[in-house]
Amino acid sequence: MAFPYRHRPRPPAVSRHTPATTRPGENPWPGPCVSLLMDVEKRERQPAPEGCLTVAVRIPVRIVVLLVVVPVRMVWDALVVCGRALQRALLRPLGRAWDRLYETVLAPAGRLIGRIAAAVATVVAWLFKAVFYWPWVGLWRYVVVPVAVHGVAAPLAWLYRVVLTPVGHGLARALGWVYARLLTPLGKGVGWLLWAVLLWPWTALYRWVLTPIGHGVTWAYVHGVAPVGRGLWAALGWLFRILVVVPAGFGYRWILTPLGRFLVAVGREIADAFEVAWRVAGYVSRAVGRALKWCGRNLFGRPAAWFYRSVCTPVGHVVRDRVWAPARRAAVEAGRAARGALASARETVRQVRRDAWRALVGGTREPRAVEPASVRARNLEGRQHLPTVPGVAPGPEISLHERG
Repeated sequence: MAFPYRHRPRPPAVSRHTPATTRPGENPWPGPCVSLLMDVEKRERQPAPEGCLTVAVRIPVRIVVLLVVVPVRMVWDALVVCGRALQRALLRPLGRAWDRLYETVLAPAGRLIGRIAAAVATVVAWLFKAVFYWPWVGLWRYVVVPVAVHGVAAPLAWLYRVVLTPVGHGLARALGWVYARLLTPLGKGVGWLLWAVLLWPWTALYRWVLTPIGHGVTWAYVHGVAPVGRGLWAALGWLFRILVVVPAGFGYRWILTPLGRFLVAVGREIADAFEVAWRVAGYVSRAVGRALKWCGRNLFGRPAAWFYRSVCTPVGHVVRDRVWAPARRAAVEAGRAARGALASARETVRQVRRDAWRALVGGTREPRAVEPASVRARNLEGRQHLPTVPGVAPGPEISLHERG
């Protein structure tokens, strides 16, 4: 059957460069090409269609996974919060305390122990050398080596040079003559006899008996056994393909492939469901945490802050101003009075001891140095300006009553 040929108009040819008649903002390319490119881009942007099995499995799987993941996510967030609080309240201070203990106690102790161990090792090494090394070195250097060189090596060298060398040369010449005149002909005769008795029969057996038999066996294998084996191998291959390969291919194509696609779709949906459920569980856990935080702040934080600000702070100020400050001032004054009494008693005891010593031993009483009293000029408490003359110090203005 012949199909009717439909004539389609050929699009006009387009040059590489934009024609000179193209206006600014006008598309220089023809309409059919633009529409074809747009259709291709739309096809590329469109997602792959999903099967009915995927849509049917997605919703139940996501519901079940959400019910399973939400408690796990909340427990995980609670453990994270507890871990951060434990780190902030216990682990970090313990780490800092350990660092401080290591820097202030363990490291200096370790360095001290290392120095003591190094000193002890130096002393032990010196003692070991003094007891075990240096005596043996001296014995080897000054006793064993001279005795071995002058008492043993020199006589042996003289014996080797004067006695053993001539004897060895004579034995070598005698053995050379025996080898050349007797052993060489005897060895050649024994070698020819062994070749004639042991080697030649086996060579003839291999060449005239075993080689023809091997050629016959090879011809029989090539022209008889090999074709039969190839036929049996082809028959076994055909049976294996009919009994194993074809059923396996059928099972793989029509059973395992659909089952694998189903499992892949279910696994992908379960993975996506776990991702979405974990995100949703995070939102739920965050909302629950914020609700608990709001309840704790309104039930405990704000009442505690109000109690601290309205009750504890005024009471603390009253206690500080009415009780603590007077008690502190009284304690300071009592301390000053006690220190003054102790100082005066100490000075009295010193004076009595000095007078007693002077009465027993004798001597003149040492005059005590009197500290000069500070003389203040009358200046109306610093409000009157004293006129000064260049080069002349101002005179003190002290009343006669203050001078005494």
